[in-house]
Amino acid sequence: MEKLAERIGDKMVEYWRLLGPGLVAGAADDDPSGIATYSQAGATYGLQLIWMSLFTLPMAIVVQEMCARIGLVTGRGLGENIRHTFPLPALYVCMVLLFAANTFNIAADISAMAAGVQLLLPKMSSILIILIFAALCLGLQIFLSYPLYSRYLKVLALVLLSYIATGFIVHMDWGNILWRTLIPSITFSKDEIFLVCAILGTTISPYLFFWQTSQEVEEEEEVGKTTLRARRGSSNREIWNMRIDVVSGMFVSELVMFFIIAVCASTLFTHGITGIQTASDAAAALRPLAGDWAYLLFALGIIGTGLLSIPVLAGSSAYAIAEAFHWHEGLSKKMHQAEGFYSVIIISMLVAIGIDLIGIDPIKALIWSAVGNGIVAPVILFFIMRIAGDKKIMQHRANKPATSIAGWLITGIMAIAGVAAVVSLFV
Repeated sequence: MEKLAERIGDKMVEYWRLLGPGLVAGAADDDPSGIATYSQAGATYGLQLIWMSLFTLPMAIVVQEMCARIGLVTGRGLGENIRHTFPLPALYVCMVLLFAANTFNIAADISAMAAGVQLLLPKMSSILIILIFAALCLGLQIFLSYPLYSRYLKVLALVLLSYIATGFIVHMDWGNILWRTLIPSITFSKDEIFLVCAILGTTISPYLFFWQTSQEVEEEEEVGKTTLRARRGSSNREIWNMRIDVVSGMFVSELVMFFIIAVCASTLFTHGITGIQTASDAAAALRPLAGDWAYLLFALGIIGTGLLSIPVLAGSSAYAIAEAFHWHEGLSKKMHQAEGFYSVIIISMLVAIGIDLIGIDPIKALIWSAVGNGIVAPVILFFIMRIAGDKKIMQHRANKPATSIAGWLITGIMAIAGVAAVVSLFV
């Protein structure tokens, strides 16, 4: 029995060690803005949209696997691959939209984190909390060494367990939940269509595309592959490990979506509490219905996911823009070695702070970030599909027919969702 326990322990340690960019990308996908979106879905429509957690899982896996494979095989980030393959004006437009969407998303996330802290410390100034979180996120990215920083992000991903734990604290009808997960349902009302588009936008997000690809490159640099020639190509073992990492990260991401919708549907919706606008609204509303533990776990989850996702949002903008302009980039470099890269991170954070301090409604920031993601996601997915399917670039690691069909189908779905999100704002 001891040997069996020891063997299981060794396997768990081995599994944890191979997790990296995929797990962090999946965890960052459940940022405070995403939590707010899932909470709205559960509180407003009950279990009607819980099927989205299952529907988006293969979509997220396919997209993030392609991004990771591009990074592993080419030894370059996504922005640099696009720059070498497509006209520059198209890339620059994407970078502007990505930066704008990410910055609005950061502003919404910082605001949500401040509200989360105020749930626990009501007398603390929101402005002070915003400044502290912004400084903390910047400091971690600029001054922490890459190996330590990547370990910090992996450990912080465990905060998502708080939402899963909440699901076992509140009473839920598991039979009905599982049935509604397997049987899709939608009314096609304007508000519901926009919420579906928001769920797609916050799940299949452009910032994750750039982060995943560039982090695969950074991981290779950390093991000594410091030149492009050394990074090009990939072994079967590297591809296998990458896929385990990506599938694990995306599974955790969608599992958290599932539990948040289920918890809010089982508590808020059943008690007629449908006016949820933010993640902190959901946490506060849970307290009298589900108790202090559910409230505490939900609130801590908001803060923890913000600390994880904000550096990923700012970092993905920096990777994309630095690669587009062929600047030195990477969190493994010191600030003086990659001034342009770190400048993008700093500017993005400062603009986000400005958005929060001048009083722009965080819900509007969230809406505009969702619209921005809806516009830019299908365009970047088009680039990803072309690169991942090009045998001259990817050689024998190019997309197989099944992956190509799935990828183009996802691109079409995201294009429809983007158009629908924009139209729903003006109809």
